Amino acid sequence: MTQNKGAKLFYGYIVVIVAFAVMIVTVGGFNSFGVYFAPVLKEFGWTRAVTSGALSVAMIVNAILAAFVGRLNDRLGPRLLLMVSGVFFGLGFVLMSLVQTVWQLYLLYGIVGIGISGTVVPLQSTVARWFVKRRSIMTGVILSGIGAGVLVMPLLAGWLIAAYSWRVSFVTLGIIGLVVYFVAARFIKRDPRSIGLLAYGESEAGRMSAEITGLSVKQAIRSSQLWLLVAIMVAVGIADYSILVHIVIHATGIGISAASAAGILSLIGAFNIVGRMVGGSTADRLGSRQAFTVALCVMLAALVWVQFAKDLWTLLVFGAVFGFAYGAAYVPASPMVAEFFGLRSHGALFGIAQTGFLVGGTIGPVVVGYTYDVTDSYRLGFIILAAVAAAGLVCAWLIRPLSVKKTAH
Repeated sequence: MTQNKGAKLFYGYIVVIVAFAVMIVTVGGFNSFGVYFAPVLKEFGWTRAVTSGALSVAMIVNAILAAFVGRLNDRLGPRLLLMVSGVFFGLGFVLMSLVQTVWQLYLLYGIVGIGISGTVVPLQSTVARWFVKRRSIMTGVILSGIGAGVLVMPLLAGWLIAAYSWRVSFVTLGIIGLVVYFVAARFIKRDPRSIGLLAYGESEAGRMSAEITGLSVKQAIRSSQLWLLVAIMVAVGIADYSILVHIVIHATGIGISAASAAGILSLIGAFNIVGRMVGGSTADRLGSRQAFTVALCVMLAALVWVQFAKDLWTLLVFGAVFGFAYGAAYVPASPMVAEFFGLRSHGALFGIAQTGFLVGGTIGPVVVGYTYDVTDSYRLGFIILAAVAAAGLVCAWLIRPLSVKKTAH
């Protein structure tokens, strides 16, 4: 195998570009749910907790499938997963335009959740196989696609809602997503060996070591490191999705215009991109644990700040700081799995960590929505989010690399 000598562009960078594009459209579209919140509430009169439940159902579906699709990616690669997931994503979004009842809302956004499940874990696991050096920064690049998506897709969805309707907006995003999934599947490659290359920065001996000495799933689940990582991801998921779902309607509830409120969400997306890149660079230079610690400190500060944000400029400051933290706090997870446990079962183990993130994302919006329904204020919900971020920071401080050499037994 070669290091791509004589070629102008290492194919791993093409994999990164493809993954970046998928993240923009699909995960960005999925995370635009908050933009649909107000028009759906207006049309049907459901409570905020009930409406938030649609996203929670999708997150539950995604969480259930995360480890499973990670294992499938370990065995089959990402191409087939992308094609199948694209059908579910596109179909789910298109059918959302026909929603009339709560059960339809939950069922159809659950189908969207199936579509999302074939992207985040498989694409990050695939990129981890293509890079040894620059693994974290390349993970940050593809995950910055989520930030770019949160920057662009809510604005697109909001424009379509204003110009046409929320139903037309769902149809349009579904068609765009379906096209992007299928184009991406054409160019994605499972790993460098499939085209006779080594990973970036890897020797032949290093390749053999990574594959032979990586932990199995059974070994990894016996370690405290995996469960501390899962706990960190639960905390990040609770904070991230609660803010993404509720920040727009919170802003409009205190007198900010709908357009300006959507701009807060887009600002979160813009600074998310910066956070992804800084988080990836920090993890490459200092290690995944330190990157988690820094990101969670910033997230905690942002969630304390939002307690006192009462006008547009203070919420814009919150959006910028939280967006940075949201981006930086997710990047270290996939590289940490590779660093602590090797590549042997990377997809399955990262899928377990992603399940934690999605469980958090499932719980958070509903709890925050419920606290609003009960107290007619987001104050208690935001206090809970700050406490959760603090707990995640403690877990990041406690986690340490494995003290024993990884074996293949």
